[in-house]
Amino acid sequence: MQIIHSPFLCLLRTLVMAMSNSFIHLALFTLLLVQGIAGIDPNFYDAHATFYGGPSGAGTMQGACGYGDLYKQGYGLANTALSTALFNNGATCGACFQLICVNDPQWCIKGARPITVTATNFCPPNFAKPGACNPPLKHFDLSYKMFTSIAYEKGGGVRFEINGNPNFLFVLVFNVANAGDVSRVSVKGSKTGWIPMKRNFGQKWNTGVVLVGQALSFQVTTSDGKTLEFYSVSPYNWQFGQTYESRGNF
Repeated sequence: MQIIHSPFLCLLRTLVMAMSNSFIHLALFTLLLVQGIAGIDPNFYDAHATFYGGPSGAGTMQGACGYGDLYKQGYGLANTALSTALFNNGATCGACFQLICVNDPQWCIKGARPITVTATNFCPPNFAKPGACNPPLKHFDLSYKMFTSIAYEKGGGVRFEINGNPNFLFVLVFNVANAGDVSRVSVKGSKTGWIPMKRNFGQKWNTGVVLVGQALSFQVTTSDGKTLEFYSVSPYNWQFGQTYESRGNF
C-alpha cells in the first residue's frame, strides 16, 4: 500500500513482556501511521511494538476484526494487533501502518526496508499487571514475520509452535541457540512418559499421540549431541496455533 501525504512518527521504547504464555520481545522503532486512506494524524506519539505467534503465522489468523482467514482476505502475514488505545472498539480495523526501525543498532536490522501492515486483531489489556496493551499505551503486536523483517528477535528460550488437530500434534521448534539445528525431539504430556516425535520436514516434528488437555514438556537434541529437557513449556489448556517458550536454551 502506498503511503501518501505526511504520516505521523512515533518513537517506540524498549520493553519485554509475556502474553498468552508466549514471550514477546520489543524493539525501538520509528512508526509511520496512516489512518486508513481518508485521514492522517500528523502528531508525534510514543508507542510499543512486539510480536505474537510463530514463523508460520498461524497464531495471528482470525482475530477480533472478523477477517477470518487473512490469506483469503489478502492480508497474509502483513498484519498487526492493536492495543485498546489504537483499536478504537474495532473502528481502526483495516488501517495501514508503515514501520521503520531506527535509532537502536542493538535491535534494528541495518538497512531493513520499511514494512507496511494492516490492523487485523486486538491486543487485549491485562489489568492485573502492567502491560504494553493496557490503556493508555499505544501498542502494536506484529506477526513474527513482520517484526523480524525490521528488528532482531532478542534472546529467550527455545520456542515451540503447536499446530495440528487433536489426533495429530505438529510442532515447529525454533529460536534454538548454539548449534541451532535440531536432530531429535520428544514430547511428554503431564500424564505420559517421553514420546519420540518424527521429523515431518525441516524443523517441524509430529506425533499421533493424543495430548490435548495435558501440559507439554519437550526434550530436544541438537546436532552437536547436546540434549536438554524443557518442562511444562505449555499449560494443560494450550491451544493450536499458539507459540510457547521454554525457560532455558542451549
